[in-house]
Amino acid sequence: MTGHAVRAEGLEKHYGGERALDGFDLAVREGTVHGLLGPNGAGKTTAVRILATLVRPDGGRATVAGLDVARQQREVRARIGFAGQYAAVDEVLTGRQNLEMFGRLFHLGGRRARARAAELLERFGLADAADRGVDGYSGGMRRRLDLAASVVLAPAVLFLDEPTTGLDPRSRGEVWDCVRELVAGGTTVLLTTQYLEEADRLASRITVIDRGRAIADDTPDGLKNLIGGDRIEVVVAERADIPRAVKAVARVTDGEPETDERELRVHAPVTDRVAALTGVARTLQDEGVEVEDIGLRRPSLDEVFLRLTGHRTRKEAA
Repeated sequence: MTGHAVRAEGLEKHYGGERALDGFDLAVREGTVHGLLGPNGAGKTTAVRILATLVRPDGGRATVAGLDVARQQREVRARIGFAGQYAAVDEVLTGRQNLEMFGRLFHLGGRRARARAAELLERFGLADAADRGVDGYSGGMRRRLDLAASVVLAPAVLFLDEPTTGLDPRSRGEVWDCVRELVAGGTTVLLTTQYLEEADRLASRITVIDRGRAIADDTPDGLKNLIGGDRIEVVVAERADIPRAVKAVARVTDGEPETDERELRVHAPVTDRVAALTGVARTLQDEGVEVEDIGLRRPSLDEVFLRLTGHRTRKEAA
C-alpha cells in the first residue's frame, strides 16, 4: 500500500508577533504531485522551507521520507531536491558544466558527475543545448536545467516552490512535462503555486492554506464539488427572455437558477448530467426561448479558491 512521503502535524512558525504557520497539517502520498495552494503570505513557502530543513519549526512535527526534519536534517537532505521560484543555475557556465558542478558538490566524483549530467540533459530535453552558455537559454530552458540540477541525486521527494513564475505558457507546459516524467519515475513532488491551472493540471491532491492553516484538502474534483459540482449554463439571445427561461429551467431541475444579464446558471445533478442538460434544452425550445449558448461546465479552482479564502491569489488580483 502506498504510504506518505511527507507528513506535517501542527506545524508552527512565528516571525516576531506574526504567525507564518499556525498549526499546519499536511499528508503527501508517495509517487504523486501534491499541490499546496494559497494566497501570497499564506505560509506556503515557510512550510516548504521547514520540510526541506532550511528553517526550524517553532512547534509541531514533520517527517519527510520517514525522517524527522528537526532531528535528522542531514538524512532528510540526502533524500530531497529543492527548486525555488527562480533558477539557481550559473549563467556563466554551459548547461553541462552546471550539472557537472552540482554533481561534484554532491560528492559524485568526476566520472559519475559527467555521466549523470549527460543523462539529465537528455532526459530534460537539453542535450542539443548542453554546451551553450546558460545566458543564452530561454526562461523555460533555464527552469528545466534548474529542475535537472535539483534531481542530480535522484531524490525521493522534490519540493517545487512556484517553479513556473514568470514563464510564458509554452515554457510552463515544458516544465509541467518534466514534472510528470519525474513522478512517473517514482519521485514525490510537493508543488506550491499561485497558478490554479497548474495545480489542476499536475496535482492529484491539493491542500489549500490560508493564514498558516490548512483549510481544505482533497482532489481537484473533490474541491470543485465543494461549491456544487457541475453547472448547466445558458445564454439567451434576448435579456427579456430571462424570466421565462428561469421558470422553464426550474421545472426540469432541482436547483434555483442564478441569473446575470443574459446568462443563467443552475447546478446539475451528480447523476444524469447529460440528461438534465438535454431536458433544459428541450424545455427552452418548447417555450420558444432562443438560446445563444448552452452547456455543462465544471467549477474552476479559481472559484473554489475564492469561496474558501474569500479572496483571490496575488497574480489574479494583479
